[in-house]
Amino acid sequence: MTLQADFTSQEYFRNPAAGIERLRTSGLVVEVRFPIVGKVWITTTQELAARVLKESETFTLREESGTIAGLRWWMPGLIRTFADNMLTMDEPDHTRLRGIVDEAFRRQAVLEMEPRILAIADELADQLFAAGSPADIVERYARKLPLSVICELLGLPQSDRSKFMAWTNSFTRITGVVGFLGLIPALAAMKRYLEQRLKIAREQGGEGLIAELVRVEKEGRRISPREMVVMVFLLLGAGTETTTHLISGSVYELIRKPSLRDWLADDWSRANLAIEEFLRFISPVQFSKPRFVRKDVDLGGVRVKKGEKIMAMLAAADMDPDANEHPERLDLERRPNRHLAFGAGIHFCLGHQLARIEGKCALQALFRRWPKLEMAVADSEIRWRGRPGLRAIASLPVVAPPQ
Repeated sequence: MTLQADFTSQEYFRNPAAGIERLRTSGLVVEVRFPIVGKVWITTTQELAARVLKESETFTLREESGTIAGLRWWMPGLIRTFADNMLTMDEPDHTRLRGIVDEAFRRQAVLEMEPRILAIADELADQLFAAGSPADIVERYARKLPLSVICELLGLPQSDRSKFMAWTNSFTRITGVVGFLGLIPALAAMKRYLEQRLKIAREQGGEGLIAELVRVEKEGRRISPREMVVMVFLLLGAGTETTTHLISGSVYELIRKPSLRDWLADDWSRANLAIEEFLRFISPVQFSKPRFVRKDVDLGGVRVKKGEKIMAMLAAADMDPDANEHPERLDLERRPNRHLAFGAGIHFCLGHQLARIEGKCALQALFRRWPKLEMAVADSEIRWRGRPGLRAIASLPVVAPPQ
């Protein structure tokens, strides 16, 4: 039986733990009708989510014909082009493309970026109320920090940041068929822009990952011009969107619970621990990409058949009481903290270290500069975007009392 579940309601986003618990009572694997994807199985435990993510011989992102599991027949060609990236690829293409950019995201390389990331966060925190009060944390801070960092990493001019903000904003607002079709102008503009930046790098060289992609291309390593555009698009989008909502969600929770904010501010060495809990508790990415089932398989006592679609529900994995005691509680001192916020298996998030450091620097810079930040509206007025699969606060207006 296909369950009726709404993963886009304000009730769900405000208290996902309650919705997930109700879902779990229906089974360890349940069939739902998911926006855009259609009828699909979803996991409700961490064990089964990890299995779906890791067992690529059973759960594949593409059919043998190459069809990507999440694409529908009505989607325009431009969307299909950008969907054909390493996140939707099985082996060996996934490793071929990931290997090209992997070095830039290795732990030591990212750790060396931390002082620069903190400096950017400090600057943005200083400017938070420059355009007036109240200030929207999402637009003025949480979106700008990861976007500034990824621009530097890619070698894109900071002066173009406003363009990226407008483009990425349009991606967050996808809620259905109409939203997808509305993406076309932004995607077309972004594609033209990225093609131009790659052309400039081919002719003039430069610094950053775009220049590195051009170097790889010239050395004859196998990456096509189309794959280069899609790769930069992916890094620009994936490198900003989810971290934006990790930061805004973390700020929201700390403003709501001043005792936790003060505990963190007393000793910023606790920030690494806190960020792991925010990753688990907020779960900005709620679901994995859809996968096809390659062969009949038993999952949690349910027979899932070859050809059907399945998604790992990361939010449910992170709220699984068998993985974490009292998962519905926000516990910044949680140890151990077992979460799947970055996925698992070969598609484990490339930018996990970068996201962690950006989250930590964002909180540290913001609350050092504005230690008594408050919401400018009642908590009940906060709304989340209605995009399925992404837990994203739409706007978080704040004020700073006199210090």
